[in-house]
Amino acid sequence: MLKVSCIFRLGSSLRQRQLHAGVTRLKRRKTAEEKKSPRIIEYSPKKLQSSSATDTHGTTDIWRYMSVAQLAKTLQRPLDDVQEAMLYVPGADNIEASAKLEDLKIIQNIAKKLGVKTRVVAAPESSVEDEHTERDVSPRPPAPPELLKHRPPVVTVMGHVDHGKTTLLDSLRGADVAAGEAGGITQHIGAFTVTLENGEKVTFLDTPGHAAFSAMRARGAIATDIIVLVVAAEDGVMAQTREVIQLAKEAEVPIIVALNKIDKPEANIEKSKRELAQMGLALEEHGGEVQVIPISALKGTNLELLAEAVSTQATLMGLKADPTGLVEGIVVESKTDPRRGKLSTAIVTRGTLRKGSVLVSGLAHAKVRGLFDHNGTPMIEAAPGTPVEILGWRELPLAGELILEVETEKKAHSVLKYREHQEQLARVESSSDEIRKKEEEHQAKYRAAREARRLAGYFRMRRGQRVKQVDENDGVPRVSVIIKGDVHGSVEAILDVLETYNSNDRCRLDIVHYGVGNVTEGDLELAKAFNAIIYAFAVETPQVKLAKDLKVKSYNVIYRLIDDLKEQLSSQLPALEVEEHLGEANVLQHFFINEGRKEIPVAGCRCTKGVLKKSQRFRLLRDGEVIYDGTLESMRHLKNEVDSVKKDVECGLRFKDAKVLPQAGDALHCYTTHMEAQKTDWDPGF
Repeated sequence: MLKVSCIFRLGSSLRQRQLHAGVTRLKRRKTAEEKKSPRIIEYSPKKLQSSSATDTHGTTDIWRYMSVAQLAKTLQRPLDDVQEAMLYVPGADNIEASAKLEDLKIIQNIAKKLGVKTRVVAAPESSVEDEHTERDVSPRPPAPPELLKHRPPVVTVMGHVDHGKTTLLDSLRGADVAAGEAGGITQHIGAFTVTLENGEKVTFLDTPGHAAFSAMRARGAIATDIIVLVVAAEDGVMAQTREVIQLAKEAEVPIIVALNKIDKPEANIEKSKRELAQMGLALEEHGGEVQVIPISALKGTNLELLAEAVSTQATLMGLKADPTGLVEGIVVESKTDPRRGKLSTAIVTRGTLRKGSVLVSGLAHAKVRGLFDHNGTPMIEAAPGTPVEILGWRELPLAGELILEVETEKKAHSVLKYREHQEQLARVESSSDEIRKKEEEHQAKYRAAREARRLAGYFRMRRGQRVKQVDENDGVPRVSVIIKGDVHGSVEAILDVLETYNSNDRCRLDIVHYGVGNVTEGDLELAKAFNAIIYAFAVETPQVKLAKDLKVKSYNVIYRLIDDLKEQLSSQLPALEVEEHLGEANVLQHFFINEGRKEIPVAGCRCTKGVLKKSQRFRLLRDGEVIYDGTLESMRHLKNEVDSVKKDVECGLRFKDAKVLPQAGDALHCYTTHMEAQKTDWDPGF
């Protein structure tokens, strides 16, 4: 840059001003010869473009719907810098790392604020996969051995119904639970901690033994470390006993057999052991590993031996868990409490659960507002192996689902959104075959109709008789039900039983709605609209005024609910006309009598069985073929009109139809009909 001083005269004064001139302004002018010469244009060689997102010119690849975290990674700048630049870009309101940037202009303005040139490209496929990986959560990898600490074992008490499972647990923890259960049978999974005499803590799960609760028993086998199989010494191995042994083998869970009710005189311990051995259990007395402890849960006999066996088995297994980091667990049962809201009983498998933790389970999430033990006492924290009742679920988690802790509620919402999307994709994929099949059927019908229209002519087809649309369900009786239960497991068990119904051709069974919790006004409106019966299983029912003209039935034992439903199905079936056999007679000969100018045929018969009644119907058979089926005009004995004829008495019978000609050797049956109500042939299996 050159400085030039110039002097100007303004009026009588002189002023000096400095002018600045660049090199370009002082360059030499071209001569005439130089102007005539051809111009030589020189091009600089292009530099090779790099394959990375940022080339040698500093150009960065961007694409639509990229997240803030992806933009920071692409720009090779810290996330904080990108978020700070977004504060000065109009339209960039959400600066969360997972927020989507839909507008390309906003992305370009953010990069411009950071001094980076951009180039719009298609979104790479790897970014979509990375995004899905970041949005979902999964259990952590195994913890290092130095972080592991001893935890109490989870022991599930299983066995056939009424073999004494709950009574055994009552004796172990000193509470009378069996007396408070409906029908004397367990219909939920109960989870609680028991402190043994040696001071060790054991987490026990009590599972139902009824046939309808097989799904609950399967969940109990998956969530357990040791299975205590309760077998009544008087009954031996029963149906649910075989099911438990099979579940334990599939889950590879060790079994301890508690041979209960040894105090009864009909108990046969050796027979029960033989049956267990036949089921494939290697008993300890035969050189195997399965311990068999004879006990009496009611009188407390040998309970210390059973506790010692459980403690020894847990010590041999060396059960440990990591009490640090994010919490992991499994849902044992879930329910809706009318006063406290949605609750779930869970067992913590890793980490330490505290109040305020954010949990995700399937498509449900929670911010823990309270922790309670099996007695309802508030807890400060729940270590691994501890059963705990969790309060604070936004949605009700499904029993058997895995519980995972996340850092924030925003992360939980992101995980749920992703899982819902994945479930929808799986649902679409599973139903694609059915959709394709229906589409092919529709195309076949369309082609057939089009071909018929082409052959018959449009107008002729149009003037043809219109086919009446017939409803497939026309004339079939129907029973609609709404199921409400106290916990998810009970509703699940009832639905499993209803799935065994296979008589929809005689009477349809429609499940309008099901759920967990008390019967609400919405349920009543739904029942009114569909003329449905509401079955309330161990939940509160509305007042009589609200449920007026509606069928709301409350039960707390599952087989009583199913029995009532069977009666409802049977009541919808039409009555059948049933024949009742009264008597039989043989035709000895036939003859004619004169009545005016007409000859009327008469059958001379002898009653061989039962009684013949004039007022009932008669069926005339000849060589097994029905010749006449109707009523009588007259019945006479020794020329006297009678109403009935007994066995071994001869009589003359005149039929209502005078054209019927009986012959000697024909058989005559007397019968009556009455309407009899049908019963459903549904067999739920118990």
